[in-house]
Amino acid sequence: MEAAPTPTPAPSPTLPHSGPRGVLQQNRQFLDFFWDIAKPQQELRLAATESLLRYLRASEQEDELKYTLKRLIEGLGATREAARPGFSLALAQVLQFFEEIPLHAVLQQIKEKHNLERVKKKLFRNAAFGNFFGVLSLFQSGRLAKDKKALLECVRLLQSLAQHHAHLRDLPRKTLVDILSEIPEAVFEEVLFSALQTDLTSAFSTPEQLHLLLVGIQKFPGVLKPSKLKILLGSSAIVTMENIPRLVKVLKTAARSEKKDRNLPRVGLDLLRVSVKEGAFELFWKEAVENGLLKEKSGPNSYMCYRLLGSALPLLSLDQLQIVLRGEVMRHYGDHVVSAQLPDRFKFAPEMETYVNSFLEGCDDPEKQLAVMIGFSTLTNQGYPVVPSFWKVVKHLQPVALLKYVDWLKGMFLRPDVDCCLDFTTSRQKQNQEKVNMTQHRVVRLRKWIIARLVSIIDSQGKKEEDLVIDVVRFCFFHAFFETQKPTSEIPETKSLPSVPLDGQSHSTAANLFFSLLQSLNSLPVLGDTVEAAALREKHIHGVTADRNLWIYLIIQYASVLLSHEKHVKAVTPFTAEQRAAWDRMLQSLENLQKKEKESRSMEIFAFQHLLLLVGIHLFKTPAETQDLLNDLLNCIERAFDKKSKKKKQPDDEEPEWVEVIVEILLSLLSQPSLLMRRVSKSVFGRICPYMSKKALHLILNVLDPEQDQDEESAVVVMEETDKKKKTLLEDTNEEESADSDDDDSSEEDGEEDREDENNNEGVDENFRNQLMNVLQAGNALGRDKSDEDVDDETMLALDENVSALFAEQQKRIQAKKDEKEKMRKEKILRRDFKIKVLDLIEVFLAKQPENPLVFDIIEPLLLVIERSMSSDSDKQEQDFLQKTADIFTNHLCRAKQYCRSVGDLVEDLHALLESLVKRASKHTDSALALYYFSASLYLFKVLKGNVARETATPLSPSTKKRKNSEGSSAQTDQLSGTGILDLKRVTRVYQEALSGFLTRRKSALMGSMFLDLFNRFPVMCKPLIDTLVKSITAGARQHQQAQACMLLQKALQTRDLKLSMTAEEEWEELIRESTNQITESLKAVSEFKVKVDQEKVIKCLELLNFLIKTVNQQKLNVELAELSQALQALSQQEGFGKSVRLDSLYWNVMKLLGFARPKKEKAVARPEHAPGAEPLKRKKKGFLPATKKRKNRKKAPPESGREAGPENGAESGREAGPEGGQAAARKKNRKRKGGAGKAGAEGSSPKKAKGSHGQETQGKQGKAKKKKKKANKTPAQKA
Repeated sequence: MEAAPTPTPAPSPTLPHSGPRGVLQQNRQFLDFFWDIAKPQQELRLAATESLLRYLRASEQEDELKYTLKRLIEGLGATREAARPGFSLALAQVLQFFEEIPLHAVLQQIKEKHNLERVKKKLFRNAAFGNFFGVLSLFQSGRLAKDKKALLECVRLLQSLAQHHAHLRDLPRKTLVDILSEIPEAVFEEVLFSALQTDLTSAFSTPEQLHLLLVGIQKFPGVLKPSKLKILLGSSAIVTMENIPRLVKVLKTAARSEKKDRNLPRVGLDLLRVSVKEGAFELFWKEAVENGLLKEKSGPNSYMCYRLLGSALPLLSLDQLQIVLRGEVMRHYGDHVVSAQLPDRFKFAPEMETYVNSFLEGCDDPEKQLAVMIGFSTLTNQGYPVVPSFWKVVKHLQPVALLKYVDWLKGMFLRPDVDCCLDFTTSRQKQNQEKVNMTQHRVVRLRKWIIARLVSIIDSQGKKEEDLVIDVVRFCFFHAFFETQKPTSEIPETKSLPSVPLDGQSHSTAANLFFSLLQSLNSLPVLGDTVEAAALREKHIHGVTADRNLWIYLIIQYASVLLSHEKHVKAVTPFTAEQRAAWDRMLQSLENLQKKEKESRSMEIFAFQHLLLLVGIHLFKTPAETQDLLNDLLNCIERAFDKKSKKKKQPDDEEPEWVEVIVEILLSLLSQPSLLMRRVSKSVFGRICPYMSKKALHLILNVLDPEQDQDEESAVVVMEETDKKKKTLLEDTNEEESADSDDDDSSEEDGEEDREDENNNEGVDENFRNQLMNVLQAGNALGRDKSDEDVDDETMLALDENVSALFAEQQKRIQAKKDEKEKMRKEKILRRDFKIKVLDLIEVFLAKQPENPLVFDIIEPLLLVIERSMSSDSDKQEQDFLQKTADIFTNHLCRAKQYCRSVGDLVEDLHALLESLVKRASKHTDSALALYYFSASLYLFKVLKGNVARETATPLSPSTKKRKNSEGSSAQTDQLSGTGILDLKRVTRVYQEALSGFLTRRKSALMGSMFLDLFNRFPVMCKPLIDTLVKSITAGARQHQQAQACMLLQKALQTRDLKLSMTAEEEWEELIRESTNQITESLKAVSEFKVKVDQEKVIKCLELLNFLIKTVNQQKLNVELAELSQALQALSQQEGFGKSVRLDSLYWNVMKLLGFARPKKEKAVARPEHAPGAEPLKRKKKGFLPATKKRKNRKKAPPESGREAGPENGAESGREAGPEGGQAAARKKNRKRKGGAGKAGAEGSSPKKAKGSHGQETQGKQGKAKKKKKKANKTPAQKA
């Protein structure tokens, strides 16, 4: 921003200074407001404006107000674009508050300051914006309508500014429209009508002038009457047949101008309103939009038509909505939606959804809502609607409109009326169109979308009633699995027969979408406005009705009704006798479970009931596979809940337990691609966890076993085709058309992939080579004595056919290998996805049964999965599987707060497992993998330590307790008694071997953090391992291992339990002495600090020494430290010792404890006295040559400077030093200061300022320490 101008206020008795800079000198804070107003941050500008107003109110100074106006008016034409709006807003606020300021006078100041006639060409743009923002300020003040003279002047100024379109674009015209929108009708007629008459007369010339007229017509209907319009335009209305060409021209211009903004021009919306008001909307839409704008196929015109369509929805009547929704603009929009699926194309569909959403949200007329929903639902591409099946706008439909819309969807499903649809075919589809029955094709596609839309209505967030939900569910279920033979009143779905019978594809589509509807019902909150429904919603209960019935149970009841009316309805796939028997048995079991649930209210019964219903409903989809599954489940439920049979009958060894069968059923359900199945299986498994057996658990673990991947005949692979079908059926028209659009691209990509695969084949097949040689020899193609001319045409043709057949056969074999490879890849993906689902069951079991002994059987399988996953190829799915497995193993198993406290006969097995885990952790080469094994061993350590031996678990009598307390007084006994059933010697041996290997082997996967975790969690292990740590300080394999030994020893010594476990004080003292001696020997071995590990080792030694010496001093132990002192003193003399700051700091901390003081460093100031010859090099300045360095003055300067010590030579020395210090040094530091260094240096100063001038003093205060040091050393060097 430019420098603040100096105002010349009138003399005021309150001001101490009456000069021209009075305001500037009075208050700097006042001037800072204007700097903040010009800043680009809007928050700062607004805060500065508010502060300026508060200041002006409080001060009430006339000169400050005048200066404020002058400064703000100058800022209106600022060069920085971000500053202009800030000054404009501030000026508007000042004019609004101080109403005594005349607007006309302010406008004159603005015109005078930013005079377009006198301004230079460079500043013309700034002056134009200054005038514009000045008018904007007057308008925003809210006082312009009251001052008619200023209003008229502002309008004329805006008219003149509109001529400079290159700079201001359409801003003056838009501001003029805004002014018209705010003034009263009387003011417009009296003041502005005559001034604007020229613009109104030429309204059809530009969009801005037409917009001005349209705003006037809507705002001032009493002034711009039809008679006035007749005089101005030659016609009494805007939308007439004669004006259509001119309107189209203006609209095209407006569309091009708004191309970048992607908004509907305001003139278009106002033209819509005026056409509706004049009763000429049909004429405007047909002629101006469809036959005008839309005919010219350009992007801006088309998008303007779409925006006109969306904006017109709230303005139109029901009949006018039908005209718009059935017109060419809608068809053109549908073509755009289908064709714009390529990645880089602009998509208008989200913007149209916004228009429809706002219309439905603000519309109170259900009929209009229904008309718009049907209009967009009948815009189809070969029968498939272009709007997505799941459309969020449905949530705004009123209940009446939603019911009618659902009825319309059901009617269109049963009686598809393709003729009532606004159907279209894209140009690409016309080129690739095959000869098929298009009517049947369109009906199938339409029905597919309708079922998906019905499902999405249930899944939407809008308000729904239970009757509507059950109606949709029954409709989808009936047409998925049944057909009507004869109508009956008991089944409403049989009353309407399909006009076009449903084919197998439609039934399959409805069946798949019905099961996705089941998932929506399972997560559906309780519907209704009753108190009971509200109470259930507060408890976050889902999937039930207000009377606590499962939605799926109502479907089962409805299916039973349908099956009982064999004369009226027929199943698409009729049940066999065995399947019907299983169905009837399931119904009977449901009744029994419901009776038990009413008695006990058990969640187990509820979970089994849900599972039974889910498996039972699958009889309609896959009856052959589900029949055996359902029978097994029924047998399990009977055995699980029939207590009498459990008591009377002994379990049969050959027959599997019910819990094993349930687990197999759950695994089978998990193999299906259904989220509902996954959730229900997880819920049911959580209920049967307390009854899990070892065999049942191993059924789950066998799925995760990597060894069984090759031989696994899982149901996962069988489900591949079903999954593909479901994805195909659920895809929307966007996916379909994008596939059509990308046919060429995909074919090219496939060709490239094929070529790459052919190039990557493993050499040439020898068998194929031999066959080719035989064919060529049979045709004498390899004869040495015959040329190609000797072979006749028939032989050549036969040879060509044989070779072609051979190559075709080879190509088939190559393709078969590719297909087999792709099949194996897909099977692997499905198998991995199945395993990820099975991990859910492991996670549930660990969460529900952490104290179950079966948890120990999970450890090794999970470790095996982690090990194999870390060593295999890591694609994203494999990484997800590994991450989930590791999370379950670490967080739900190893770090579980609860664990098994009744190990029983597993003591020996757990000890063996612990040994095995620690040994395998030591043998691994990967530290990350070794960490999992070590963590598992610590979990078993915790379990064994936490379990109490059987003989000590019985309660003791008081006398026995006293006797045992008196006998077991030693700390060692107390410690051992706290180890539970843990064999401490056996476990110590295992961890000691691991620790020794870690500290003595050069390469080990173990880490120090593992043993730190061991010491932190189980301090009882510190004492058995302490000797190994002490010896390893010197015996460690390398410096790193020795450093780790120091770190672990320090942790062990700091453990409180270690000292308590010592039998006597002498033992503790001997440990401290031995540790100190080992460190002394280790430090003596250090000869240099070449690499980082040398520093690391010494740092760890010093940290340990710090603790040891403090312990010796505090506890007054008899430990000799003389030899240590000598070793430390010798250490500091080694090469490279002082390179590390941390090492140096720790070293002197230790030496301080030993009584040595850290020597003080010599000051660097004394060094120049011994090397005066280096002074010129240090005083060398860059960028200029000081006077003393010039050839003629080089010998004269030092003697003169040397005589400046005396007071009598102060003036002379000041004059001599001035040019050198004040002009040379200060000029480099303070170049922006004016008149400081040179002036002060030229004038003499007192003897105390012998170094120079005021400029030098300033430099001395603000300069760097290095420059101070040079000036301080100047006098001694010159004297010498």
